[in-house]
Amino acid sequence: MSPTATSPDALHLVVGDEELLVERAVRASLDAARAADPQADLTRVRVSDLTPPELAELVSPSLFAEGRVIALEAAQEIGKELADAVVAYSRAPADGITLVVVHSGGGRSKAAKDLPGVLRKAGATVTECPKMTRAADREAFVRNEVRAAGGKIDPEGVAVLIESVGSDLRELAAAASQLVADSGGAIDAEEVRRYHRGRAEVTGFAVAEKAVTGDRAGALEALRWALDTGVAHVLVADALADAVRTVARVSAVGRGDPFAMAGQLGMPPWKVKKAQAQSRGWEQDGLAEAMGIVAGLNADVKGVAADAGYALERAVLRIVDAHGRR
Repeated sequence: MSPTATSPDALHLVVGDEELLVERAVRASLDAARAADPQADLTRVRVSDLTPPELAELVSPSLFAEGRVIALEAAQEIGKELADAVVAYSRAPADGITLVVVHSGGGRSKAAKDLPGVLRKAGATVTECPKMTRAADREAFVRNEVRAAGGKIDPEGVAVLIESVGSDLRELAAAASQLVADSGGAIDAEEVRRYHRGRAEVTGFAVAEKAVTGDRAGALEALRWALDTGVAHVLVADALADAVRTVARVSAVGRGDPFAMAGQLGMPPWKVKKAQAQSRGWEQDGLAEAMGIVAGLNADVKGVAADAGYALERAVLRIVDAHGRR
Protein backbone atom coordinates (compact mmCIF):
# COMPACT_ATOMS: atom_id res chain seq x y z
CA MET A 1 0.00 0.00 0.00
CA SER A 2 1.33 3.44 -0.87
CA PRO A 3 2.31 5.39 2.27
CA THR A 4 0.92 8.63 0.78
CA ALA A 5 -2.45 7.20 -0.25
CA THR A 6 -5.56 7.88 1.77
CA SER A 7 -6.55 4.74 3.63
CA PRO A 8 -9.88 3.26 2.46
CA ASP A 9 -12.72 2.74 4.90
CA ALA A 10 -12.25 -0.36 7.03
CA LEU A 11 -16.00 -0.98 7.33
CA HIS A 12 -18.67 -0.28 4.73
CA LEU A 13 -22.34 -1.06 5.31
CA VAL A 14 -24.51 -1.18 2.18
CA VAL A 15 -28.20 -1.22 3.07
CA GLY A 16 -31.00 -1.81 0.57
CA ASP A 17 -31.97 -4.01 -2.34
CA GLU A 18 -31.70 -1.79 -5.42
CA GLU A 19 -29.30 -4.02 -7.34
CA LEU A 20 -27.53 -1.38 -9.44
CA LEU A 21 -26.96 0.94 -6.47
CA VAL A 22 -25.67 -1.94 -4.35
CA GLU A 23 -23.28 -2.95 -7.09
CA ARG A 24 -22.02 0.61 -7.40
CA ALA A 25 -21.50 0.88 -3.65
CA VAL A 26 -19.37 -2.29 -3.61
CA ARG A 27 -17.46 -1.04 -6.65
CA ALA A 28 -16.81 2.27 -4.85
CA SER A 29 -15.17 0.40 -1.99
CA LEU A 30 -12.97 -1.47 -4.45
CA ASP A 31 -12.05 1.77 -6.24
CA ALA A 32 -11.10 3.37 -2.91
CA ALA A 33 -8.97 0.36 -2.02
CA ARG A 34 -7.24 0.44 -5.40
CA ALA A 35 -6.53 4.14 -5.02
CA ALA A 36 -4.44 3.15 -2.02
CA ASP A 37 -3.18 -0.13 -3.50
CA PRO A 38 -3.60 -0.74 -7.25
CA GLN A 39 -3.28 -4.48 -6.65
CA ALA A 40 -6.24 -4.66 -4.24
CA ASP A 41 -8.77 -7.34 -5.15
CA LEU A 42 -12.39 -8.08 -4.36
CA THR A 43 -13.75 -11.26 -2.80
CA ARG A 44 -17.51 -11.80 -2.68
CA VAL A 45 -19.08 -14.40 -0.46
CA ARG A 46 -22.66 -15.02 0.59
CA VAL A 47 -23.05 -15.21 4.36
CA SER A 48 -24.95 -18.50 4.08
CA ASP A 49 -21.80 -20.03 2.55
CA LEU A 50 -19.46 -18.72 5.24
CA THR A 51 -18.40 -19.91 8.72
CA PRO A 52 -16.75 -17.82 11.47
CA PRO A 53 -13.34 -19.52 10.93
CA GLU A 54 -13.57 -18.84 7.18
CA LEU A 55 -14.40 -15.19 7.88
CA ALA A 56 -11.38 -14.95 10.17
CA GLU A 57 -9.19 -16.29 7.38
CA LEU A 58 -10.63 -13.84 4.84
CA VAL A 59 -9.96 -10.79 7.01
CA SER A 60 -6.56 -11.85 8.32
CA PRO A 61 -3.78 -9.48 7.17
CA SER A 62 -1.47 -11.04 4.62
CA LEU A 63 2.31 -11.16 4.95
CA PHE A 64 2.76 -8.38 2.36
CA ALA A 65 -0.27 -6.34 3.51
CA GLU A 66 -1.94 -6.27 0.10
CA GLY A 67 -5.19 -4.35 -0.05
CA ARG A 68 -8.34 -6.45 -0.05
CA VAL A 69 -12.08 -5.86 -0.19
CA ILE A 70 -14.28 -8.57 1.32
CA ALA A 71 -17.96 -8.26 0.45
CA LEU A 72 -20.36 -10.24 2.64
CA GLU A 73 -23.52 -10.54 0.55
CA ALA A 74 -27.12 -11.16 1.70
CA ALA A 75 -26.22 -10.33 5.30
CA GLN A 76 -29.93 -10.30 6.16
CA GLU A 77 -29.56 -14.12 6.15
CA ILE A 78 -26.71 -14.13 8.67
CA GLY A 79 -26.78 -16.47 11.67
CA LYS A 80 -25.92 -15.53 15.24
CA GLU A 81 -22.43 -17.08 15.32
CA LEU A 82 -21.29 -15.38 12.13
CA ALA A 83 -22.95 -12.11 13.14
CA ASP A 84 -21.03 -12.22 16.44
CA ALA A 85 -17.81 -12.77 14.48
CA VAL A 86 -18.52 -9.82 12.19
CA VAL A 87 -19.29 -7.57 15.17
CA ALA A 88 -16.12 -8.69 16.97
CA TYR A 89 -14.06 -7.96 13.87
CA SER A 90 -15.70 -4.53 13.46
CA ARG A 91 -14.27 -3.49 16.83
CA ALA A 92 -10.69 -4.03 15.63
CA PRO A 93 -10.55 -4.19 11.81
CA ALA A 94 -7.30 -5.12 10.12
CA ASP A 95 -5.21 -2.60 8.20
CA GLY A 96 -5.50 -2.73 4.43
CA ILE A 97 -8.78 -4.62 4.45
CA THR A 98 -12.23 -3.24 3.70
CA LEU A 99 -15.13 -5.33 4.95
CA VAL A 100 -18.30 -4.53 2.99
CA VAL A 101 -21.50 -5.85 4.54
CA VAL A 102 -24.39 -5.92 2.05
CA HIS A 103 -27.72 -6.07 3.87
CA SER A 104 -31.27 -5.68 2.53
CA GLY A 105 -32.38 -3.96 5.73
CA GLY A 106 -34.61 -6.80 6.84
CA GLY A 107 -33.82 -10.18 8.32
CA ARG A 108 -35.55 -13.09 10.02
CA SER A 109 -33.32 -13.55 13.03
CA LYS A 110 -32.61 -10.97 15.72
CA ALA A 111 -28.90 -11.12 14.92
CA ALA A 112 -29.60 -10.30 11.26
CA LYS A 113 -31.97 -7.45 12.11
CA ASP A 114 -29.59 -5.95 14.66
CA LEU A 115 -26.43 -6.16 12.54
CA PRO A 116 -26.84 -2.88 10.57
CA GLY A 117 -27.40 -0.89 13.77
CA VAL A 118 -24.37 -2.44 15.45
CA LEU A 119 -22.14 -1.70 12.45
CA ARG A 120 -23.38 1.89 12.28
CA LYS A 121 -22.41 2.34 15.95
CA ALA A 122 -19.03 0.80 15.17
CA GLY A 123 -18.40 3.65 12.72
CA ALA A 124 -19.07 1.90 9.42
CA THR A 125 -19.45 4.07 6.34
CA VAL A 126 -23.09 3.64 5.29
CA THR A 127 -24.52 3.70 1.78
CA GLU A 128 -28.32 3.53 1.46
CA CYS A 129 -29.62 1.72 -1.63
CA PRO A 130 -33.41 1.59 -1.23
CA LYS A 131 -35.59 0.15 -3.97
CA MET A 132 -36.83 2.92 -6.25
CA THR A 133 -40.59 2.57 -6.36
CA ARG A 134 -41.65 6.22 -6.68
CA ALA A 135 -41.71 7.94 -10.06
CA ALA A 136 -40.02 10.99 -8.52
CA ASP A 137 -37.08 8.85 -7.40
CA ARG A 138 -36.57 7.43 -10.89
CA GLU A 139 -36.78 10.91 -12.38
CA ALA A 140 -34.14 12.14 -9.93
CA PHE A 141 -31.98 9.13 -10.79
CA VAL A 142 -32.13 9.95 -14.51
CA ARG A 143 -31.24 13.60 -13.87
CA ASN A 144 -28.28 12.56 -11.75
CA GLU A 145 -27.07 10.05 -14.35
CA VAL A 146 -27.21 12.67 -17.09
CA ARG A 147 -25.44 15.21 -14.87
CA ALA A 148 -22.74 12.67 -13.94
CA ALA A 149 -22.16 12.02 -17.65
CA GLY A 150 -21.69 15.75 -18.24
CA GLY A 151 -25.08 16.63 -19.72
CA LYS A 152 -28.38 18.34 -18.96
CA ILE A 153 -31.91 17.07 -19.54
CA ASP A 154 -35.20 18.95 -19.32
CA PRO A 155 -38.19 17.61 -17.30
CA GLU A 156 -40.13 16.37 -20.32
CA GLY A 157 -37.00 14.64 -21.61
CA VAL A 158 -36.72 12.80 -18.30
CA ALA A 159 -40.32 11.61 -18.53
CA VAL A 160 -40.01 10.51 -22.16
CA LEU A 161 -36.79 8.63 -21.40
CA ILE A 162 -38.49 6.68 -18.61
CA GLU A 163 -41.51 6.03 -20.85
CA SER A 164 -39.19 4.83 -23.62
CA VAL A 165 -36.78 2.71 -21.62
CA GLY A 166 -38.82 1.56 -18.62
CA SER A 167 -38.02 1.52 -14.90
CA ASP A 168 -34.93 -0.73 -14.92
CA LEU A 169 -32.10 1.38 -13.48
CA ARG A 170 -29.37 -0.35 -15.47
CA GLU A 171 -31.13 0.40 -18.73
CA LEU A 172 -31.90 3.96 -17.66
CA ALA A 173 -28.27 4.55 -16.70
CA ALA A 174 -27.00 3.15 -20.00
CA ALA A 175 -29.51 5.18 -21.99
CA ALA A 176 -28.67 8.40 -20.14
CA SER A 177 -24.95 7.93 -20.75
CA GLN A 178 -25.49 7.14 -24.43
CA LEU A 179 -27.77 10.14 -24.93
CA VAL A 180 -25.21 12.52 -23.44
CA ALA A 181 -22.51 11.08 -25.69
CA ASP A 182 -24.67 11.25 -28.82
CA SER A 183 -26.35 14.60 -28.22
CA GLY A 184 -23.41 16.68 -27.09
CA GLY A 185 -24.92 17.02 -23.63
CA ALA A 186 -28.18 18.97 -24.09
CA ILE A 187 -31.13 16.55 -24.02
CA ASP A 188 -34.79 17.33 -24.56
CA ALA A 189 -37.85 15.20 -25.27
CA GLU A 190 -37.33 15.25 -29.03
CA GLU A 191 -33.73 14.12 -28.61
CA VAL A 192 -34.90 11.18 -26.51
CA ARG A 193 -37.59 10.25 -29.04
CA ARG A 194 -35.05 10.35 -31.85
CA TYR A 195 -32.83 7.74 -30.17
CA HIS A 196 -35.56 5.60 -28.66
CA ARG A 197 -38.36 5.93 -31.16
CA GLY A 198 -38.74 2.20 -31.73
CA ARG A 199 -39.05 1.39 -28.05
CA ALA A 200 -41.23 4.39 -27.21
CA GLU A 201 -43.89 3.21 -29.63
CA VAL A 202 -44.46 -0.05 -27.82
CA THR A 203 -44.46 0.94 -24.14
CA GLY A 204 -47.47 0.89 -21.88
CA PHE A 205 -47.48 4.69 -21.99
CA ALA A 206 -48.18 4.63 -25.73
CA VAL A 207 -51.18 2.36 -25.10
CA ALA A 208 -52.42 4.63 -22.32
CA GLU A 209 -52.14 7.82 -24.36
CA LYS A 210 -54.23 6.33 -27.15
CA ALA A 211 -56.81 4.92 -24.74
CA VAL A 212 -57.45 8.12 -22.76
CA THR A 213 -57.94 10.13 -25.96
CA GLY A 214 -60.57 7.67 -27.22
CA ASP A 215 -58.43 6.26 -30.06
CA ARG A 216 -59.77 2.70 -30.16
CA ALA A 217 -57.81 1.45 -33.18
CA GLY A 218 -54.60 3.15 -32.08
CA ALA A 219 -54.85 1.85 -28.53
CA LEU A 220 -55.47 -1.74 -29.62
CA GLU A 221 -52.63 -1.61 -32.14
CA ALA A 222 -50.24 -0.18 -29.53
CA LEU A 223 -51.34 -2.85 -27.05
CA ARG A 224 -50.66 -5.65 -29.55
CA TRP A 225 -47.22 -4.24 -30.31
CA ALA A 226 -46.43 -3.86 -26.62
CA LEU A 227 -47.41 -7.43 -25.75
CA ASP A 228 -45.73 -8.87 -28.85
CA THR A 229 -42.45 -7.19 -27.92
CA GLY A 230 -42.54 -8.45 -24.34
CA VAL A 231 -43.74 -5.43 -22.35
CA ALA A 232 -44.94 -6.80 -19.00
CA HIS A 233 -48.70 -6.83 -18.45
CA VAL A 234 -48.32 -5.03 -15.13
CA LEU A 235 -46.39 -2.15 -16.78
CA VAL A 236 -49.19 -1.59 -19.29
CA ALA A 237 -51.75 -1.68 -16.47
CA ASP A 238 -49.69 0.81 -14.43
CA ALA A 239 -49.43 3.16 -17.40
CA LEU A 240 -53.19 3.04 -17.97
CA ALA A 241 -53.84 3.73 -14.30
CA ASP A 242 -51.40 6.65 -14.23
CA ALA A 243 -52.93 8.21 -17.37
CA VAL A 244 -56.51 7.93 -16.12
CA ARG A 245 -55.67 9.26 -12.66
CA THR A 246 -53.68 12.17 -14.09
CA VAL A 247 -56.54 13.17 -16.39
CA ALA A 248 -59.00 12.89 -13.50
CA ARG A 249 -56.88 15.06 -11.19
CA VAL A 250 -56.28 17.76 -13.80
CA SER A 251 -59.92 17.69 -14.91
CA ALA A 252 -61.11 18.15 -11.32
CA VAL A 253 -59.08 21.34 -10.92
CA GLY A 254 -60.45 22.82 -14.14
CA ARG A 255 -58.86 24.85 -16.88
CA GLY A 256 -56.03 27.19 -16.03
CA ASP A 257 -52.39 28.07 -16.44
CA PRO A 258 -50.37 24.81 -16.33
CA PHE A 259 -47.52 26.57 -14.53
CA ALA A 260 -49.88 27.91 -11.85
CA MET A 261 -51.57 24.50 -11.49
CA ALA A 262 -48.33 22.51 -11.37
CA GLY A 263 -47.57 23.27 -7.73
CA GLN A 264 -51.12 22.56 -6.61
CA LEU A 265 -51.18 19.20 -8.40
CA GLY A 266 -47.60 18.19 -7.60
CA MET A 267 -46.67 17.50 -11.22
CA PRO A 268 -44.56 19.32 -13.83
CA PRO A 269 -46.26 21.96 -16.02
CA TRP A 270 -45.74 20.00 -19.24
CA LYS A 271 -47.61 17.04 -17.74
CA VAL A 272 -50.48 19.30 -16.65
CA LYS A 273 -50.68 20.76 -20.15
CA LYS A 274 -50.68 17.31 -21.71
CA ALA A 275 -53.42 16.06 -19.35
CA GLN A 276 -55.52 19.15 -20.12
CA ALA A 277 -55.48 18.19 -23.79
CA GLN A 278 -56.28 14.57 -22.96
CA SER A 279 -59.18 15.57 -20.71
CA ARG A 280 -61.18 16.93 -23.64
CA GLY A 281 -64.15 14.65 -24.23
CA TRP A 282 -64.18 13.30 -20.69
CA GLU A 283 -67.11 13.80 -18.31
CA GLN A 284 -66.98 13.11 -14.58
CA ASP A 285 -69.14 9.97 -14.87
CA GLY A 286 -66.85 8.57 -17.56
CA LEU A 287 -63.73 9.34 -15.53
CA ALA A 288 -65.25 7.68 -12.46
CA GLU A 289 -65.95 4.59 -14.55
CA ALA A 290 -62.41 4.61 -15.98
CA MET A 291 -60.96 4.88 -12.46
CA GLY A 292 -62.90 1.77 -11.48
CA ILE A 293 -61.68 -0.05 -14.60
CA VAL A 294 -57.98 0.57 -13.92
CA ALA A 295 -58.41 -0.33 -10.23
CA GLY A 296 -59.84 -3.72 -11.20
CA LEU A 297 -57.21 -4.18 -13.91
CA ASN A 298 -54.42 -3.93 -11.35
CA ALA A 299 -55.71 -7.08 -9.64
CA ASP A 300 -56.43 -8.82 -12.96
CA VAL A 301 -52.84 -8.57 -14.26
CA LYS A 302 -51.46 -9.73 -10.91
CA GLY A 303 -53.18 -13.09 -11.06
CA VAL A 304 -56.91 -12.62 -10.63
CA ALA A 305 -57.68 -12.87 -14.35
CA ALA A 306 -57.07 -16.18 -16.13
CA ASP A 307 -55.69 -14.33 -19.17
CA ALA A 308 -53.90 -11.04 -18.39
CA GLY A 309 -53.60 -10.13 -22.06
CA TYR A 310 -57.33 -10.45 -22.60
CA ALA A 311 -57.95 -8.45 -19.40
CA LEU A 312 -55.80 -5.63 -20.77
CA GLU A 313 -57.59 -5.60 -24.12
CA ARG A 314 -60.98 -5.55 -22.42
CA ALA A 315 -59.89 -2.72 -20.11
CA VAL A 316 -58.59 -0.65 -23.03
CA LEU A 317 -61.90 -1.04 -24.87
CA ARG A 318 -63.89 -0.10 -21.78
CA ILE A 319 -61.74 3.01 -21.17
CA VAL A 320 -62.21 4.08 -24.79
CA ASP A 321 -65.98 3.56 -24.41
CA ALA A 322 -66.00 5.63 -21.21
CA HIS A 323 -64.30 8.48 -23.04
CA GLY A 324 -66.88 10.91 -24.33
CA ARG A 325 -69.74 9.22 -22.48
CA ARG A 326 -72.43 11.75 -21.59
